[in-house]
Amino acid sequence: MTSLDTTSPKTPRGRAYDPWEHADQLGIPVFVRRLRTANGLYFREYGEIIISDRLRVRDQRLALAHELGHAVLLHPDDRPKYEVQADRFAARNLIDPEELADLYRWCEDERRIVTELDVTTTLFRAYVLSRAA
Repeated sequence: MTSLDTTSPKTPRGRAYDPWEHADQLGIPVFVRRLRTANGLYFREYGEIIISDRLRVRDQRLALAHELGHAVLLHPDDRPKYEVQADRFAARNLIDPEELADLYRWCEDERRIVTELDVTTTLFRAYVLSRAA
């Protein structure tokens, strides 16, 4: 699969999105281990993802969503353009357009919206840019 439209109709998006379940559906093993310099790594040659055990559960979720982007999009390395694509992949799964529309109805402050969506500013901006493209 190479599209940034990354979920099947049965895979929930937004706050209901579970990247652990998504990885399982895709047959991608995920391991939580000690990493020194990264939050997560995708090993293309093994088809596996490692997530840092030093992250909080929320941040493991975000890192896994990002690493799934590398896996699904078959990235050969970690060049900046691939990092942007992986962020967009993660953002399109972690942010539901209907949830976002509801939030915009009562608030236009980016920081509050990011907090409500439980994502990072980087992922939120990746989502907004992917929708504009």
